[in-house]
Amino acid sequence: MRHFRTIAVGGCFLAALVAGTMSDRPKASVSREIGGYHVLSADLHVHSFPISWSTLSAWDTVLEARHQGLDAIVMTPHNHVWVAKLGRWFSHIIGGPLVLVGEELTSSRYHMIAVGISTAVSSRQPAARAIDDVHRQGGIAIAAHPYAPFQPAYDAEAMQRLDGSEVVRPESQHDDRAASELREFFERSPRLAAIGATDYHGLGPLGYSRTYIFARERTEQGVIDAVRERRTVAYDRDGVYGDRDMLALASANGGLPHDAPDLPIFAGLAVFSRIAALIALSAAVLFNRW
Repeated sequence: MRHFRTIAVGGCFLAALVAGTMSDRPKASVSREIGGYHVLSADLHVHSFPISWSTLSAWDTVLEARHQGLDAIVMTPHNHVWVAKLGRWFSHIIGGPLVLVGEELTSSRYHMIAVGISTAVSSRQPAARAIDDVHRQGGIAIAAHPYAPFQPAYDAEAMQRLDGSEVVRPESQHDDRAASELREFFERSPRLAAIGATDYHGLGPLGYSRTYIFARERTEQGVIDAVRERRTVAYDRDGVYGDRDMLALASANGGLPHDAPDLPIFAGLAVFSRIAALIALSAAVLFNRW
């Protein structure tokens, strides 16, 4: 029986290794300058292990972001910021992409992305007050997956303060109802920056949905200022969202790539690799076989 368990655990690890190697398709980061702006490819909603329901550690998430050719990410642990600070430190050490410290405020009424903060913001308060707390730290607030159940929490007061809204997400690129609800919320206010985000939890391609940020400088503050001033563009299968002037700039320069995800077979292999590795690790712990 023990011999069989050893073979099973080893087989899972081997399958994970083979699938991960086959799906490993790095993307080069492309430096773009349009109309005097640095155009950064960014994913503004990214989770890392631990305490954030992700399969990748903070440092592995940074490496994956670089692997996917992203210029910037916002690490958004649930209701805390220390994992994001760890990711930013590691990226500085290796010369990786810009990593902004963020938080996903999660409550039964709303979810919100806080970007550019140093201390966690409480979600046990109305959305408008949470946004004020984010702004007091010099950060920006983005509505996370504002589907119908979460929309009532963003009352008129909150909408006047909100900086951006996720209008493109992985599921919205395949689900008409999801796409419609995100567009409906985004169109409630002309003040909102258009955000494309993956809500990455370690499975599937990081940067599957992304935001093009027209920044005056390639810095964390440059990203924050650009979103605050609505200098963003996001693509989905039906079209493009964003500031009219930024859309005009992108169009005049031949448009920006949609950065479509890998072919389904490679995306599937990547997911299989991670699941197989988790199963093998769990089995090894359970059976005390390393």
